[in-house]
Parts: sequence; structure tokens; C-alpha cells
Amino acid sequence: MENLLSDNWEVQAKHSTTEALQRWRDLCGVVKNPKRRFRFTANLSKRYEAAAMRKTNQEKLRIAVLVSKAAFQFIQGVQPSDYTVPKEVQDAGFQICADELGSIVEGHEVKKLKFHGGVSGIIQKLATNESTGLSTTNPEALNRRQELYGINKFEESELKSFWVFVYEALQDMTLMILGVCAFVSLIVGIATEGWPKGAHDGLGIVASILLVVFVTAISDYRQSLQFKDLDKEKKKISIQVTRNGYRQKMSIYELLPGDIVHLSIGDQVPADGLFLSGFSVLIDESSLTGESEPVVVNSENPFLLSGTKVQDGSCKMLVATVGMRTQWGKLMATLSEGGDDETPLQVKLNGVATIIGKIGLFFAVVTFAVLVQKMVSRKWHGGTIFRWYGDDALELLEYFAIAVTIVVVAVPEGLPLAVTLSLAFAMKKMMNDKALVRHLAACETMGSATTICSDKTGTLTTNRMTVVKSCICMKVQEANELSNVSSLSSELPQSVVKTILQSIFNNTGGEVVVNKNGKREILGTPTEAAILEFGLSLGGDFQAERQASKLLKLEPFNSTKKRMGVVLELPEGGLRAHTKGASEIVLAACDKVIDSNGEVVPLDEASIGHLNATIDKFASEALRTLCLGYMDLESGFSAKDDIPGSGYTCIGIVGIKDPVRPGVKESVALCRSAGVTVRMVTGDNINTAKAIARECGILTDDGIAIEGPVFREKSLEELLELIPKIQVMARSSPLDKHTLVKHLRTTFNEVVAVTGDGTNDAPALHEADIGLAMGIAGTEVAKESADVIILDDNFSTIVTVAKWGRSVYVNIQKFVQFQLTVNVVALIVNFSSACLTGSAPLTAVQLLWVNMIMDTLGALALATEPPNEELMKRAPVGRKGNFISAVMWRNILGQSLYQFLVIWFLQRYGKTFFRLRGYPDSDLVLNTIIFNTFVFCQLFNEVNSREMEKLDVLEGILDNYVFVTVISATVFFQFIIIEYLGTFANTIPLTFFQWVVSILFGFFSMPIAVTLKKDFPIEN
Repeated sequence: MENLLSDNWEVQAKHSTTEALQRWRDLCGVVKNPKRRFRFTANLSKRYEAAAMRKTNQEKLRIAVLVSKAAFQFIQGVQPSDYTVPKEVQDAGFQICADELGSIVEGHEVKKLKFHGGVSGIIQKLATNESTGLSTTNPEALNRRQELYGINKFEESELKSFWVFVYEALQDMTLMILGVCAFVSLIVGIATEGWPKGAHDGLGIVASILLVVFVTAISDYRQSLQFKDLDKEKKKISIQVTRNGYRQKMSIYELLPGDIVHLSIGDQVPADGLFLSGFSVLIDESSLTGESEPVVVNSENPFLLSGTKVQDGSCKMLVATVGMRTQWGKLMATLSEGGDDETPLQVKLNGVATIIGKIGLFFAVVTFAVLVQKMVSRKWHGGTIFRWYGDDALELLEYFAIAVTIVVVAVPEGLPLAVTLSLAFAMKKMMNDKALVRHLAACETMGSATTICSDKTGTLTTNRMTVVKSCICMKVQEANELSNVSSLSSELPQSVVKTILQSIFNNTGGEVVVNKNGKREILGTPTEAAILEFGLSLGGDFQAERQASKLLKLEPFNSTKKRMGVVLELPEGGLRAHTKGASEIVLAACDKVIDSNGEVVPLDEASIGHLNATIDKFASEALRTLCLGYMDLESGFSAKDDIPGSGYTCIGIVGIKDPVRPGVKESVALCRSAGVTVRMVTGDNINTAKAIARECGILTDDGIAIEGPVFREKSLEELLELIPKIQVMARSSPLDKHTLVKHLRTTFNEVVAVTGDGTNDAPALHEADIGLAMGIAGTEVAKESADVIILDDNFSTIVTVAKWGRSVYVNIQKFVQFQLTVNVVALIVNFSSACLTGSAPLTAVQLLWVNMIMDTLGALALATEPPNEELMKRAPVGRKGNFISAVMWRNILGQSLYQFLVIWFLQRYGKTFFRLRGYPDSDLVLNTIIFNTFVFCQLFNEVNSREMEKLDVLEGILDNYVFVTVISATVFFQFIIIEYLGTFANTIPLTFFQWVVSILFGFFSMPIAVTLKKDFPIEN
């Protein structure tokens, strides 16, 4: 089977080509219900539409930029525009309408912007304030703003109603044919046998079709609700906004024109807007235009477009246009209809369904031909070949219905849909476990992961940082309590304290603000927050310090440089640069140091040795170390110049404590027992990384810890020998991380999961089989590139994702094993009976009931099994594991053989065994027993399928209420069908003995399963 599927029925878990996605669709030859079969697959036509839209946007923007450049060069004095403010806009207190705003930003209209008084003019015309933001205290004015300018939401396709799913379930070709058969049966039956007797067969088929349709529709509708809930979670994006005079975190969907938004590296621009102030802003517009070259945004080119990403720098933005008025809104509306790529398992099982469907179609045609041939032969020998009656027509119709129903049972349409059901169930449960799956395939790929490359900060550690030690003026001091910091402040010379506070409060990506409750709040990354808290403890005043100096230039921290810097114009005159970052890197840029007397002295070897020893000591205590430095600049420095890279004076070193998360050590041990290697990849000092890695159980005696600069100098031959042993990579750059992941995937054929939180992690997240972004610390760029978002940033959650991934894979294997067994038996029994006896033991109504047991109900029972601890004691499947394994084939063929022999025994010797000879309706009684036995064989085999290798299949069965409910409901309805619906289902009430024997025949499949597992072991 795997060989048949290998070429055309395989797609990548990520970044599949459109050709590959189209290829398998073209190969689906036997599809009963295309609407249902392809519901959870990508809409390729919508994707082509989105690609065309991107191309148009790229051309529009290219022209707009050229025009705006030309306009900028030739504007001497702006000519009066013919723009007039619409009356309703004026009445509401605004001086510019939404269309005019849209044309300015989207068209990069410098001329129009200048006419309206530049960005400051737009601020006034939108009745807002750059410092305090929008005022929302007047609800009426807020509603009027929303009416005139719109809200920041995109059009989405409405949720289909339940009746749409009923209609789609009715689109099944075989059910439609059976419906026609039922109608003809009703007409002929009533004409020949009268009402109501002649209507029984037709009404039985109609009732079965309706039952199948409604059960299918309910299952599909519930799935669609689950996916809708997950889509809502995926779209939750927050942004920093100044509104009502306060800086606050808000959902991007609450933004309105006039809002003041704070953007920093890694953020997604939430609406079309105008640049107000900021530094070094680079915007990646590829998501909107497909153009990979970043765009510089500043006061000369102030246009920011919704959906683009901040690649570097930080700025304040005025929101101008929102929602569907933006190009991004229109693109998102189209993209949302494009859907997710189908998963490799979905495609593979579509292949299985197609191959088996063709076999089933062949058997159905042959079965119908054999039944018709037997009937014609019987009439020939009876001399009635030229006389045909209503009963003959009904018999032919019954044969045709049986042939069609064989196709219903034989085409396992439920296989690819079971994948979706299992993934939807797992994704919902994982959401409760703090993991948001963005792409369906990630859920299934995670189960095959063999390596996890994890960040340290915030994933293995708590990300609650505090400065606990410092080395200032060459003295090491404890700083973990307020009293220690206060005494430190009093011991240091005031000039040094002043320099430290100037460095801490100006050279930062964080802020100290007063929130709406009047309380002080620190904004920024945990590292920034820890240092700002340290500055406040030293007695500093953030706002006073910021207002004292003028900020000329800011270079934000990024993981390549591993430091950040600012240039200030001091109140007493003169310029000063401050730097802060990785201790070894900043210390290497220093040539002076502040000594114990507060004097600036040259940095000699003894001082360097002391400071390096201090860094190593802090690091060995698992502290994160940062070095602060400053230098005074010549007056000729301009904002266009780079901040100097050397010549600094070392102010001091701080040691930041970030405790290991509880439960991480156990989770790492669990990964190791599951055959999954955990590697730590961090930008921190190697000694800090090693200390944390040992505490977590990642670094073992035979493992290697290496620094990024050393790693990237290695030759290919050295890397091939080194990579399998690497357990810790410290001081790594994003490129090092990407190189490690690429080698693990391609050279060593590992299935790699990678965590990331920063903008620069995007390439590694994109390259990995499973990209895991951090929900709290992660930037929007990282989340956009990821497949799963870890909402609590906890490593233990990553292990939970792996466990659920394995559960999905195994659950689908269980369902496939169960369904293929029913397929094989139903085909062989009906075909062999038709050939040998000229009749089929299972009628159309009975086969429809069996189909529902194995398809919708079977998927519900087996595809929703929760994960157990045993899953993490097995080796991972890896990249090359066969989905339909040898163990599954053993179980399928063994159970099929047993069931076939039971049915054959009942057909051949059933009348003798049950003493039915000479009994009225003996054929009907025997066929009812065969039907009942067949159903109970499936039910007990469903229980067997819970475990493919373990002998105890009942362990934990009561914990899965879905499984117990499905089995109980099936038994109940089977009893009703046999005892009370005989006229419709072609059954007759059975005696107690006949019931017991039917159930026992089904039960014996359990000891058969134990025998297969014990006596025919198969090594995986």
C-alpha cells in the first residue's frame, strides 16, 4: 500500500507546492461526496486570487512610491486642492473623510499629505492628540467615529448553518442512487403488494439514508464549530496603544483612526497609518506585496501599511485607515477562504480511499453481474425467462441497491475525514493545555518529532527576571533585596549613580508608565523590566531622566549584534553614547573602566581578568549577565552616523536571575525516554547556558556545549561529526540556529521542532518541521512563521504537544485498522455469497447501518482517544515510518479471516446449528443472525483496535466517555433494529439463545486478537 501511495499521494507537512496539492486532487477517481471529501482542504482557486492581488498591490505601491518621490522633489508650494470635507464628517467634528485618508496612505500621496498640513495636520483633523491619544470618554462621539471611518475588522465567511451540512451530506452520489432505488421500490412495491406492505423496503432505505445523513451532518457541524473557535484564537493580536492619556495593551480589532500605536521590532502593523516619531524603522512588506526588500520608514516616507512587519527599529504611528478600507483587509478576506494546506495523512488516506474505492467498485459491478446472472439462469431453467413480474423488478432493484451499498461500504470516505476529526479534537484539547495550533499538519508532524531545539529564556526558565548581583566600580554586591540596592546607592559616588541611571533609563526598549489605576507599571521585555526595576531601586526617576536629555539616535537590541545603543544630547551640553548587551561583547568594546573611587581609568589586564572572572562566576550561578558602558562623543556626530562600536568606558556588570521552570527537568527526562533529543539553543553566555542545561537535565556527561562563533567556523566534515553530540549552543546567532536545524533535517533526516520568540528566529521556525513560537514573549513575526503557539511559553507544554501529536497519529492508525477490516470482510462476504448462493446475506439497509458504525461512529470512538503515558515510552515514528504498518496488516488480515470464517460457517451450517430446518422464515432468521453477528464482530473489533500491540485493550476505556457512549448507543440501536424494525431492515426478532451466540461470536474476536499479538509478534 505504501509503495502504491509513495509517488503521487505525498505532500510536505509544510510549504507544499501548488502542483503537488493539485496532483492528488486529480487522482481522486472514486469520490462519493466531493463537498465533504474536500471540505478541509486548501481552496487553490482562492489562493491564485490572493497571489494575483499581491502582484497588483506590488505594482500599485511601486507606482505610488515613484510618484511620491517625484512629487517630493518638485513641490515648491502646494497648489490648493479641490478637496471639500463632506458635511456629515464636519458635523461630527472631523476635517477629513475616510476615503481621503485612504488615498493618502495607500497611494503614498505626499502632495495631498502636505496640503492637509502634514502628519500634525492630520492629527488635528482626526480630533486626536499625539501625547494622550484618542479620548473615548464620550460614547456618542466614539460611535460616530466608528460609523464614519469603520472598524478594524476583516470580512469573514459566515459560519454555515446545520442545514447546509445536511444538504452537503445528501450530495453523496451513492446515497442519491439509493434514494432513487428507494423511490422506484416504493412505486413498484405499492403497485404489486399494496400499502403498507409494499412500501416497507423503500421506506427502510429512506430511513437509513436519513439516519446516515443526520449523523454525518451533526459530526461535521461540530467539527466546523471547533475550527471556528480555533480561528478566533489564532486571530487574537494585541498592540501597545496610547488612549485616554494612558499607554495600554489593546486588541488590534479595537483600533480606530486617530489612535496612537507604539510599534517595535517584530510587530505587525495593525492598520494603515502615518509615522509620527521613531528610530531605524525598517518595514517588511512581503506579506502584502511579495516584495522582499525592506522599506525605510521615516518622516520623509511616513506611510505604514496594514499587515506589514517591523523588521527593525521602533516608532509611534497614527492610525489612518482600518479594516476593509485597507489592502490588507481585502487580501485577508480572500486568504481566509484559501484554507489550510491539507496534511500528509489526509492526502495519504485520500489515496487509500481511492485505491480501495476502485477495488470496491470492481467488486460491486461483479457482484451485481453475478446476482443478475443467477436470477436469469433460475428463470431460464424455470421456463419463465420471457415473463417478468413486479416481484422480479423488485428483486433486480434489490440487487442493484446491494451493489451500490457495497460501494458505500467499500469506499472508505471516512478515512481522510477521520484525520480532520482527530486533529480538530486534539487541537481543541491542546488549546486547553495552552498550545494553539496554527496549521493542522503541525499537530500530526509533532508526533514524529525526534529533536526539539529549545530556547532557554522563558521556555526552560520562568522569564520572571530580577537583578540579584552587580559589579559596579569593580566591587561585587548582592542586589536581591531592596535594602541591598539602597545601601549600594549610598556607597557609590553620586557621579557614578547618575551615570548608571542615565544609562538604564535612556538606553532601554522598556518604559515606566502610570496605568489607568494610577499605579506604576514597567513595560518591555523581562530583561528590560529587571534592569529598570534595578534603576528605580537605586532611587532613579524614569520620566525626569528621560526629559533631562535629548535622544538623538537609538539602535534597538537584536540577536545578531547582541547589544543596543543610544546617543544623547546632555543637558549640560555635549553628546554621550550608551551601550548595553552581552557582557563579553560589550566588555570587549571597552578600553576604560570606573574604578572603586569612581574615577575613569584605563582597562588593564588585571581589571579585564577581574571582570571576566566576575562574568564567569555570575554565569556559573546560572545568572544572565549584561554589561553597561558609555562614551562621550565629538560634537560632529549626526543621527545618520552609526553609533561607535568601541572605545567605551565600562560602568558595570549586572547578574540577572531567571529561575528554571518547575517540571522542566521531568519533561526533559520524559522526552529522553520517548526517544526525543532536547537541545538548548540560546544567545546567553556559555557558562550560564551550561548551568541551566545541567539543572534541566539537558546537558549530559557525553554531550557537547559549543558557542555560536566556534560552531560557524567548523568545516562540513567537522559539523557532521559534531552535530549529533551538541546539546547546548550558546551565544548563537539566528543563522547558527538555522544552520543547525537545516543539517539536522537534511543531513541526519531528523524531524525537528524549534522554539523561537524573536523576529530573527523566523527563518529557523520556517525551516523546521514544526515551528513553536512563544505566546507571551514572542513577536508577531515569530508567531506568523510558527506552526504552533505555546501560549504559556512553557517547555512542559511543548512535551504535551508532542504527546497529542503522537496520540493523533496512533488514533488514526487505530481507525484505519478498524475500517479496513470492515471493508475487507463486507466486500468478501457479499461477493462470495453472491457467487455461491445467488443472494447477499446483508441487505442495503443493513449495509448502510454497518457503514455508519465503521465510518462516522467509528471515527468518533477511535479518533478521539486521549493520549496516555505509554505513548511517550515509544520511539518516535520519524520521517520514514510506514503509516499502515506490518502490525496493522497482521491485525487486519487476522480479524478479517476470523470474521469471514464465522460468516461462512453460519451460511453453510447455520440452519443446522440453530435447528432452523423446516422452521418458517428460516432464511430470514439466519440472515438476521448473520447480520447481528457481523455487527457484534465489528463492535468487539472496535474495542480490539484501541491497542494495536498491547494485550490489555480495556485499560482506561471508561476514561474515554465518547468511546463508551458510541459503543453503548450502537448496541442499543442494534437491539431496536433487530427486535422492532424488522419490516424495514429485513430482520426478525431473535431468541435469547440466538442473541447470546451472536454476541459470543463477536466476543471471540478478542481472544483472536490476543493470539495474534502473542503468537505472531512483529518488530517495529
